[in-house]
Amino acid sequence: MQQVTLNDGKTIPQLGFGVFKVDPAETERIVSDALEVGYRHIDTAAIYRNEEGVGRAIAASGIPRDELFITTKLWNDRHGDADRAIEESLEKLGLDRVDLYLVHWPSPKQDRYIEAWRALEGIRARGLATSIGVSNFLKHHLDRLLAETDTVPVLDQLELHPYHQQPATTSFARANGIAIEAWGPLGQNKYPLLELDAITSIASAHGRTPAQTVLRWHLQSGNIVFPKTVSRERMLENFQVFDFELSADEVASITALEREGRVSSNPDEVD
Repeated sequence: MQQVTLNDGKTIPQLGFGVFKVDPAETERIVSDALEVGYRHIDTAAIYRNEEGVGRAIAASGIPRDELFITTKLWNDRHGDADRAIEESLEKLGLDRVDLYLVHWPSPKQDRYIEAWRALEGIRARGLATSIGVSNFLKHHLDRLLAETDTVPVLDQLELHPYHQQPATTSFARANGIAIEAWGPLGQNKYPLLELDAITSIASAHGRTPAQTVLRWHLQSGNIVFPKTVSRERMLENFQVFDFELSADEVASITALEREGRVSSNPDEVD
């Protein structure tokens, strides 16, 4: 497993497993499968309502805590109550700390994300989160955060896939030492990404699936990525992306698919 070094000196597995929209009743089984396959980076959030299942899978796995990387997130209605929110998440996860705690959305209409970030600084200082970062922050949100607070986020977790690569935000983030983590890396099946000729031709050339090809593009682009699936077979497929490499031209041809094709919510419009 490749590791990415964050701006605080900590490392994160570049490939992880996400549990967005995973049924809470099925989460323990699904995360247990992922851990058995070999995943050590698990991404959840308070709003997913499945932190308990993640925690049960971790406890049952027998995997040493220092071999795991666990992320959870502060929901929008808790920007003024982050201290209690992290304690609730830790109780559900059965952990005394998370490896990464994120402000889930900037929610600019509330205009409390600076307050939330300062609370995360305190959470990190108390050892409840090893690293802190943000999610769905666009360039202007990051710009304000850097101007008004003392801590640079370790990463920004963004909707990012070949049709929507967010070059302005990712360039600004990387210039300021903020890593990029891609959610919805395969476009959430909201457009026929895996059927595009640009993807299938490269996949065929390498004897790989289209999904493996796109995940490999993410990795070679420097993105941290955590595809979600409930299928053990697909978990295995997604995990087998470290033993081949795309050429520079192949990476460029996938990058050229950019079309500002957001498939989820605009961060400026999420309350």
